[in-house]
Amino acid sequence: MTTKKNQHTFHIPVMGLGYTIDSPIRVAQYGISSVVSIIDDDLMEKMNAFYSKKFKIPYQEISEKIHDFRAKRVTSYLNLMDTIVKEKFENFKIELSESKQTLENYIAMLPNKSEIRQGLQNLIDEGIAVKETVKKYVEEHLTLGEIDVNIMTKVDKDNFVKNEQLPVEFNDAHASLRGFANSKLTSSVVLSAGMNPRLYAYFENFPVFYPDANGKLQKKIILKVSDFRSAMIQGNFLAKKGLWVSEYRIESGLNCGGHAFATDGYLLGPILEEFKQKKDQLIQSAHDLMVKALELKGVAIPHQPLELKITVQGGVGTAEEHNFLLEHYQVDSVGWGSPFLLVPEATSVDPETRALLEKAKEDDFYLSDLSPLGIPFNAVKGTTNDFYKNKRIQEDKAGSSCPKKYLALSKEYGPKGMCPASKKYQDLKLEELDAVKDSLSADVYTKRKEAITVKACLCVGLANASYLENNIKIKGQAQGVVICPGPNLAYFDKEVSLLEMVRHIYGNTSVLGNIDRPNVVINELKMYMDYLKKEIDSFSEQITLAQAKKLNTFKRNLYDGIEYYQSLFATHNWFEKGKQTLEIQLNKYKNELQSIGIPEVATV
Repeated sequence: MTTKKNQHTFHIPVMGLGYTIDSPIRVAQYGISSVVSIIDDDLMEKMNAFYSKKFKIPYQEISEKIHDFRAKRVTSYLNLMDTIVKEKFENFKIELSESKQTLENYIAMLPNKSEIRQGLQNLIDEGIAVKETVKKYVEEHLTLGEIDVNIMTKVDKDNFVKNEQLPVEFNDAHASLRGFANSKLTSSVVLSAGMNPRLYAYFENFPVFYPDANGKLQKKIILKVSDFRSAMIQGNFLAKKGLWVSEYRIESGLNCGGHAFATDGYLLGPILEEFKQKKDQLIQSAHDLMVKALELKGVAIPHQPLELKITVQGGVGTAEEHNFLLEHYQVDSVGWGSPFLLVPEATSVDPETRALLEKAKEDDFYLSDLSPLGIPFNAVKGTTNDFYKNKRIQEDKAGSSCPKKYLALSKEYGPKGMCPASKKYQDLKLEELDAVKDSLSADVYTKRKEAITVKACLCVGLANASYLENNIKIKGQAQGVVICPGPNLAYFDKEVSLLEMVRHIYGNTSVLGNIDRPNVVINELKMYMDYLKKEIDSFSEQITLAQAKKLNTFKRNLYDGIEYYQSLFATHNWFEKGKQTLEIQLNKYKNELQSIGIPEVATV
């Protein structure tokens, strides 16, 4: 039997809580993989009801009164998606064999060098694209896009029944993982936001994450990482438990959507180069540790190391950049996130927010302090969430009613935790601030107050777009919509079809606006330069030795990154059309970086 290959060289990463909540239902039949957040069980329950009705599938509500309701909601929704996606895939294969237009559109959506594209085109060119021939070909070659899931490891709040704390397996991320493990899916869980040892250890409870006698994994683990060192540490930690990481998903620290986890000045190119050079080391190290662990557990041991993929995402905007990452760094797939927010066929976005994104320019995208997690958060000006949040501040009613509490992680005021975006938390903080108001200057007081009230209710705001798009009633306090696109979206300025966006990715059309868009390499470099300047400006005239060391390391790593790119583009013919501009910009930032001074170290 012919080995089936992935049709596409890109994937759609998770976006917010709701923007990709049903993306597999929309795109998986075309072989496009996407990632669903499984943190918000309330949203999943409502989407379960919505899609059960739409596809005439019996629906059984899972209320919060049911034991282990959170995990059961996750399992139920994922099983529903699996059923719908498989049905749509079978219908799509029939349509391909019966409709020449559908077949031609599908061929146009595939990569230019795709063997499947060539095979289908040959059937048409040779005049043998009859129903049975096409049907046989698609059955042998086409695969579904993956229904992968995402768990942000830090969103793992303790839960209580009244005042009694539940066991750790009922923590939010733990319950989400259990929900995925118990589902019918054969796919992967993407773990983001760093290592959670307690959650990682919990994987050991589920046999589906261990290889079978043939070395096959029913469910796989993907780690989103920022650099090779992090991949090695986390991969080996899991390997010691007999668990294999099937993919490392490298994301630009700043040139991405959602939370931004800046590196110590390491740019994406040098990071990918290290993965390329040391991939075998990563594989062998994890394999050796995993074999020892599996021996101790007395379970099946794979004779050879299992497959390991390296993928990348963050700020990619052209076919040229896409191919550069695929071919030079030999990655297995490239993530395209934010541009798909302008594709109604692929993502769940309400019309008002999508219109805002179409009009947004470079200056409208910014790195904010909105997140209750205290991590920089990509945002865009003019959202409805900004309107409602600012209205409450003006009325001296700052803060959210906090109905979902997924980010109620601060234990400052008690073991149950509070969310820094909640009214309860902000009232306490504002009281503390007012108590020392007389000892502060007006400017300092205003800044401290803004630092408290700027936090947004992400739990509601990141889910509301899905409710609005599908006309699902929103209860409770008005929060509006929070959206967290990467700054790369500034160069995409119109709603486009799925076919157009995919053809853009493969270089067969362009959906970019008229604005001059810098290369992905330059965009990321500029963001890191701005980040360094902001970090320096945040200090007074003198800083500690440790702070100076950190800033100098950041600066040196940026300098090394620029030199890496200069050397690479001097010896390789990537970006031929814009090569001269790229070289000029790299040199400009190199000179600018050299002129940036680090503040003096404070003397005792």
